[in-house]
Amino acid sequence: MNIADATHAMVHDYAGGSESLAPRIGMSPAVLRNKVNPNNATHHLTVAELDRLIGVTGDVRPLRALVHQHGYVMIPVSADGCAADLDVVEHLAVLMVRQGAVGKSVYETLADGRVEQHEVDHVKRNALAVSEALQHLVAALQGMSETRPD
Repeated sequence: MNIADATHAMVHDYAGGSESLAPRIGMSPAVLRNKVNPNNATHHLTVAELDRLIGVTGDVRPLRALVHQHGYVMIPVSADGCAADLDVVEHLAVLMVRQGAVGKSVYETLADGRVEQHEVDHVKRNALAVSEALQHLVAALQGMSETRPD
């Protein structure tokens, strides 16, 4: 998902959509709809507006889309710094699912004997998701550690 689609989805998936969300960030619903419309080339969100939207909605899909587009992964900081065994198991399960997605996308890329750029992009997105899952797993283990890094 690209940042334009992620921002559009964030607004329209919010309970009540732009009608409910816009007043919370000091904007009219029509202006917000225009700013998140991926087909509108003249109206765009500012960084400050995007920050307010994320703050109100808690939806980080636009951030994730932006960092993935530039080859990075996004790792949330745990609020309490503590993880339980079940958290580690959950992160491990997510990691395995995402690794499977990488294998499947590589298989599908090679299946027809041609490698196309959109297929490479799909493999890259899946590989970034694996990196993110690995970092979540390490963060959960770090949260359980008796000694914390400085």
